[in-house]
Amino acid sequence: MKALWHGQIMAESDRTIELDGYHYFPPASVRMEFLQAAPKTEADHRCPHSVRFFNLSDGTHSSERAAWAYEAPRASYAHVARWIGFWNDVELQC
Repeated sequence: MKALWHGQIMAESDRTIELDGYHYFPPASVRMEFLQAAPKTEADHRCPHSVRFFNLSDGTHSSERAAWAYEAPRASYAHVARWIGFWNDVELQC
């Protein structure tokens, strides 16, 4: 599975985990140099899994809150702790 953003591969792995309709990538497979931690919102602080959103930027394009990870998930999400999910204008390809 690949996560593509503006023609660039943001993540690539054959070990993604699907949970609630989203695919999560192992951190080592993600090009973290394009992700910057987004400021936490009130909704983020209320998340039971301690979510952290990331903005994507390559110097030309940017996408706010286009990726996320759970920093301290409850037991049902523990297997994706710190793995990265993508959405909005990030395209996933099998």
